[in-house]
Amino acid sequence: MLEREARMALCCAVEPGSREVTRQVERDGAEATWRTLLEPGSRSRWARRAQALDLAAVQAATSRLRLRFIVPGDDDWPAALGDLSGCEPVQDLAGAPHGLWVKGSVELAAAVDRSVAVVGARACTAYGETVATDLAAGLGAHGVTVVSGGAYGIDAAAHAGALAADAVTVAVMAGGLDQLYPAGNSGLLQRVATHGVLASELPPFERPTRVRFLGRNRLIAALAPATVLVEAALRSGARNTVSWATACNRVVLAVPGPVHSATSATPHRLIRDAEAVLCSGVEDVLELVQPLGRPAVERPSQRRPLDDLDCDELAVFEALPARGAMPTGEVSLRAGVPLGTCLGVLDRLSHRGLVAQRVDGWQMARPPSHSRG
Repeated sequence: MLEREARMALCCAVEPGSREVTRQVERDGAEATWRTLLEPGSRSRWARRAQALDLAAVQAATSRLRLRFIVPGDDDWPAALGDLSGCEPVQDLAGAPHGLWVKGSVELAAAVDRSVAVVGARACTAYGETVATDLAAGLGAHGVTVVSGGAYGIDAAAHAGALAADAVTVAVMAGGLDQLYPAGNSGLLQRVATHGVLASELPPFERPTRVRFLGRNRLIAALAPATVLVEAALRSGARNTVSWATACNRVVLAVPGPVHSATSATPHRLIRDAEAVLCSGVEDVLELVQPLGRPAVERPSQRRPLDDLDCDELAVFEALPARGAMPTGEVSLRAGVPLGTCLGVLDRLSHRGLVAQRVDGWQMARPPSHSRG
């Protein structure tokens, strides 16, 4: 049996993240590991599955569904997944996938080369959904691929935001790619396949389970150099993705929410415990994932036109009425600035476009972006 076939067989017979099998593959290779499962009297828990597997049927289904099966060494294989081999186990799962079934318009490796994972609660709030959508759209507009898990809530909002920006998005599934789960997101996930990539380490006709969702989370975390947690209650599957991201030495960001919101409990705890960087928008994410040597992310300027005025200039400007004009002498009196100085100040303010001279005196040229109180 060839290495590729052995890896496909292992994906079919062994549950994702099996520490025992992944370590054996790392040590002996996929072909040797598969042979040990087929040996009579094998004591592996996966032996019965292995011996009952009809690999030819799986290969036929893969071809019929127009899926691609990729393995380490393929051009389409993301090198970042190799980091899972050195990670400490999370909830007793460990190791890189043996292979992946993929479907989409772009290669997976190219899609995740510059990417960010956006994850969170299925039962999200309207606030969380809006933040995830806007964040994903903003990342997409900057050429960043959004990786998520295709689930309801934050996942779906993240994929939808990326698609709205006509950007690439990747959905990592916890079951086979023949029948997309959840069914309510099938239309969205079909669009993901059209504009990005669907990926799974489960063969066709395999359904999601709790353990498979946890195994899927490790792929989401490993594929992207950064993971953003938008919303998650204290007990949330999205917290598991963050644990994997930390184990893989990935950047973790968390979006703050209302202090009384249960769905923001985990982001708040991560920020408080310095396990995540506070994320208030796209610029925060880009600043952390921008490759060295690229220009820094430009943030909107917080400076206002009046910030550069000296004391006399500000006094003269503040002396002008909000509406109408005022003679120079009265401006000088109200500002407490000598008349000659006041004339020079008004001239400078006029050149800056802050005041204008009329027949009956001076007036503000625009409403001040400055509070008088």
